[in-house]
Amino acid sequence: MINPFSKLGISDDVVNAVKDLGFENPTPIQEQSIPVLLEGNNDFVGLAQTGTGKTAAFGLPLLELIDFKSNKPQALILCPTRELCLQITSDIKNFSKNISGANVVAVYGGANIMQQLREIRNGVQIVVATPGRMLDIIGRKAIDFTNVKYVVLDEADEMLNMGFQEDINDILSTTPDDKKTWLFSATMPPEVRRIAKNYMDSPVELTMGTKNTGNVNIEHEYYIVRARDKYAALKRIVDFNPEIFAVVFCKTKLDTQDVAEHLIKDGYNADALHGDLSQQQRDKVMQRFRERNMQLLIATDVAARGIDVNNVTHVINYSLPDEIESYTHRSGRTGRAGKTGISICIVNSKEIGKIRQIERIIGKQFTKAELPTGFDVCEKQLFSLVHKVHNVEVNESQIEQYMPRIMAEFEELSKDEVIKRFASLEFNRFLEYYKNAPDLNSSADDRGERGERGERGARSSEGYTRLFINVGSVDDFTRGDLLSFVCNNGKISGKSIGKIDLKGVYSFFEVENATVESLFNNFKGVEFNNRGVRIEKTADGEGGGGAGRSRGGFGGGGRREGGSYGGGRREGGERKSYGGGGKREGGNSGGGFRDFSGRSREDRGGNAGGGRREGGSSGSDRRRRS
Repeated sequence: MINPFSKLGISDDVVNAVKDLGFENPTPIQEQSIPVLLEGNNDFVGLAQTGTGKTAAFGLPLLELIDFKSNKPQALILCPTRELCLQITSDIKNFSKNISGANVVAVYGGANIMQQLREIRNGVQIVVATPGRMLDIIGRKAIDFTNVKYVVLDEADEMLNMGFQEDINDILSTTPDDKKTWLFSATMPPEVRRIAKNYMDSPVELTMGTKNTGNVNIEHEYYIVRARDKYAALKRIVDFNPEIFAVVFCKTKLDTQDVAEHLIKDGYNADALHGDLSQQQRDKVMQRFRERNMQLLIATDVAARGIDVNNVTHVINYSLPDEIESYTHRSGRTGRAGKTGISICIVNSKEIGKIRQIERIIGKQFTKAELPTGFDVCEKQLFSLVHKVHNVEVNESQIEQYMPRIMAEFEELSKDEVIKRFASLEFNRFLEYYKNAPDLNSSADDRGERGERGERGARSSEGYTRLFINVGSVDDFTRGDLLSFVCNNGKISGKSIGKIDLKGVYSFFEVENATVESLFNNFKGVEFNNRGVRIEKTADGEGGGGAGRSRGGFGGGGRREGGSYGGGRREGGERKSYGGGGKREGGNSGGGFRDFSGRSREDRGGNAGGGRREGGSSGSDRRRRS
């Protein structure tokens, strides 16, 4: 039987590589675009939603058209983000694994440019790049594009949305006039249409579905809440979906980091992804997410592209995007490769108009949903647990030796009593947590909103003490690592920690007043990298107390930061955690162990911090807005 990809004109070497990746049949965009692109003599515009297989749609034809006996660049693929650049590079390397001499190089900001230059000098046929770093390399006269025959502009709408129009013009001016340009995009705003007009000659245009529409496999829902209840609503949604594997989108880097930190402290398996993380930190976060060691990825729109992760069940819009078209790309992170998914928007009453605009753009109607009650959540979690117990795989050989002792322990209990006690062991946590839980739903005509100020019910630092600690980012700490370090050594829960302000050689954090003295006692004698760790109270309003102002500290002097620190926001609504500790990536800590819903007991904290920007970032980083 002839393979469907072979019928499209793809060679056996590439078809076998595609089969090894588990792809049996081409997607609609691949089926219609590959035969056209294999001709190699037309400009091309392909409009299709994210998750429909666009990388293979242009990647497979490129592998058939390029001369791999030559080590000169013959194809250039431009894309908006580092994550997408790495994803495209990985896919094409996998497609070409059976082709002798095939070389693909990823060029992106935030990584070592010298290494990228070495790879280019060693010979390359396909260059995948973000615009800013590509301009840096062109400016060094380190690459020759005179042999480029094909230029692919992937996610063209997003590149323009991020301000890369001028960069694209400059890059394309260094390529031959007779090259063929292939443009792929999820939406077709006027700016993308102008690119097609300026750089293409009578392009073949292929549209899968209606222009700008959303994936038909995605359901769209919205919840109306008061702005101060957004964070509580987010937790309620997550708790009601025990098997959730989701991307949560925020508007700014600060909100992204803040939401992630609060989720971690409340015991959720979450982490942040935004533009202020170094490439190493971003890779670490994405690896954990791809391996499903993390349930919630909190991200800015920079992550809307390049998160090619299978089986994402939900996309949650904690904040609606500024550009309505960006919603299409956000929601496209779920419902990929034929799977179904749910895209949720948490909005206040003033944002209903934006929901209606999005409906017009994607051509689908949203369902207005009601946040579940505390009872609904408890019931859902209980039967999720029952289902897991029913289907758990029993290792007979290992557990057999313990069965006599187990049976002896339960000897006086009936079957019904054992089941009740087992269910209550976990169920009581949710009963306590959601006891007297308020109704978070708001109505569309609720005019009591005061905007997005303090989205999660910001509160002052009253009841908290601000402390100095002599470790920081130079010790490779992130905010999540510092949280884990303090909780582990101070023997306190993550919910006791307020605002964390990570500096270079020192940091500040807030802790509940009631736990200050025990924290000091537990930290006596603690060391990190063979040096004593010092914690001190800061003077009110100061960035760090001197020796004479430090009322509760111990140890010697050290550098202090001047200036005011400001109050740390903490969430309102359902802010208490429940349960004991959970093992975080940096060590055991508090943070509200909540494994009832299937969250991993391991790797609970991770790299949730902002981190330092890695040196050598390119224009692609500087232009990125979030």
